[in-house]
Amino acid sequence: IGPSGLREKDVVLAIGLALRDKLNALPGMRVMMTRDADFFVPLGERVRKARRVQADLFVSIHADAFINPDARGASVFALSTRGASSSAARWMAERENAADQVGGVNSKAVKDAQVLRAMLDMSTTAQINDSLKLGNEVLGRIGKVGKLHKGSVEQAGFAVLKAPDIPSILVETAFISNPEEEDKLRDAGYRGELVNALATGIRRYFAKNPPLARQRVLS
Repeated sequence: IGPSGLREKDVVLAIGLALRDKLNALPGMRVMMTRDADFFVPLGERVRKARRVQADLFVSIHADAFINPDARGASVFALSTRGASSSAARWMAERENAADQVGGVNSKAVKDAQVLRAMLDMSTTAQINDSLKLGNEVLGRIGKVGKLHKGSVEQAGFAVLKAPDIPSILVETAFISNPEEEDKLRDAGYRGELVNALATGIRRYFAKNPPLARQRVLS
């Protein structure tokens, strides 16, 4: 919650819904939301939702906060290698319950744990590389809208970035704890600029990294 009462959950949902409409208007794009109203979705379920629809990428939108109200600027995160190793360990631990595929590999069909680990490592390495490409496209565009907290894509072990086979980024749009940036996030015009920047970054990523054609079964 910002100093004058703006709630992160409200502002990022507004940005997400506007981004959905923007991307859905583009040919060949279809957006699936992890939530479309005021309810909480557990972190692991957000990843499962993305994998259930065989998403080509995953974007998690947030507004940052800090104890110092002077902190400001947008950030973009991709998964770190440390996060990747813990992700692989989690998939290994869940393999008996996982009937779906990870990175094109049916985890139940691979009996050798070392082979599965190697396949997961390769899949997650490719995911991180693609996530950094996506992150750089998005960061470059939102840097034209407002101040950046860091000038490069950062990496961390966020739970929502840990699908081994989906390029994933976490976007901190601004510091809601900063009064000036809270005012910007409240402004529909500024949010529109952010949405345009996000959409352009995503479109540019797909133009350079077209997804593989595949048949999807969307429930």
